[in-house]
Amino acid sequence: MSPFAASLRREWGRLRASPWDWAMVSWVPLLALGLMCWIFSAGQPYRLPIAVWNEDHSSLSRQLVRMLDATPGLQVRQTVLNRGEAADALQRMQVYGVVHIPPDLARDVKRGAGGTITLLHNAQLATASSLLQRDVRQVVGTLSAGVEMQAAAKRGSPHQALRVQMEPIKTQLVALFNVSTNYEQFLAATLVPALLHILAMTAGAWSVGRELRERTLGEWLSPDGQSASLARVAPALLGKLLLPAALLWGSGMAALLYLAQLRGWAVAGSMAWIGAGLAALIVLSLAAGAALAGITLSLRTALSGTGLLSAPAFAFSGVGFPLLAMTGSARGWALAMPYTHYARLQMEQWQMGAPVAQSLPVVCGLLLAALVLLALASAGLLRGLQRPDKWGGR
Repeated sequence: MSPFAASLRREWGRLRASPWDWAMVSWVPLLALGLMCWIFSAGQPYRLPIAVWNEDHSSLSRQLVRMLDATPGLQVRQTVLNRGEAADALQRMQVYGVVHIPPDLARDVKRGAGGTITLLHNAQLATASSLLQRDVRQVVGTLSAGVEMQAAAKRGSPHQALRVQMEPIKTQLVALFNVSTNYEQFLAATLVPALLHILAMTAGAWSVGRELRERTLGEWLSPDGQSASLARVAPALLGKLLLPAALLWGSGMAALLYLAQLRGWAVAGSMAWIGAGLAALIVLSLAAGAALAGITLSLRTALSGTGLLSAPAFAFSGVGFPLLAMTGSARGWALAMPYTHYARLQMEQWQMGAPVAQSLPVVCGLLLAALVLLALASAGLLRGLQRPDKWGGR
């Protein structure tokens, strides 16, 4: 039997004999990806709770409160009477923001002096804070425009000229991608491969590191007792990683197809090319984990390195924080991470409908890096065969 087939058969037997190892590459990834898709299934945050601190108690302020509560993104959850209650509601996180209506607002507006509506919010909660600012600004702007148009109409201004007077210069904002600003479309779809990247690196480090920990490296790579060579170690490594690669890729494609087909987020480009890129990312991740185990000859060190490299990959990918706004060192670290390049490929194909030729270098680069890492892992394992004193370590 060839080293590849023997290693594949042996790995299949080990997975069947170990329920926990089988779970980590089969139903646990499916469960985690399903939970990820469920978390973002709402798409957009609605009815964010706010409090109102109304010191005016006029018909104008009551109209403002009604408009705030009628906005889909806001819900007036409670009314506070003073600054202490407002601070307490924010600190307890009972509400995301407090809208303060100052005293004599209606009187100042009637006199033409104007008034100021204050939004108190926690900017550390960036998503909720930005949504609150957007909705409150729209409500206050709509109310202010209505008051000004009524005043202008009473002064005899023609109705046709009111709109031009209120907004002589307009801003036209055109969203080219993710027009609905839905978090499921871009965040859930990009977190799926990020989670698979972590699981694949862990699986690669564990599969190889387990042979070292259990002192079965020679049994795996040299079962007949003959001296192993790179031509024998490399196929054996590929046979060991084939099953985790196929299972993890299948889980990832099931989650992405669920988002594309059942959730209605149609792919503007090529779903097949997204699948090819995901396969390249998973193979590279498995190879990286195996290389860490092969080079360090330590399961514990390999798993630690896996967490160091894969866990922050999403944060540096440019999805959550703009890549062009990072410092030079942070951008260099981001570009060194394989997930950054895959995330770009997926967004290009899924949302932008970019030509396949634009994403071709990404897939080729991921596959080339995977080959290099597989070669490093094979060389490390070949060296490990000559160091039985390293076997059995944790």
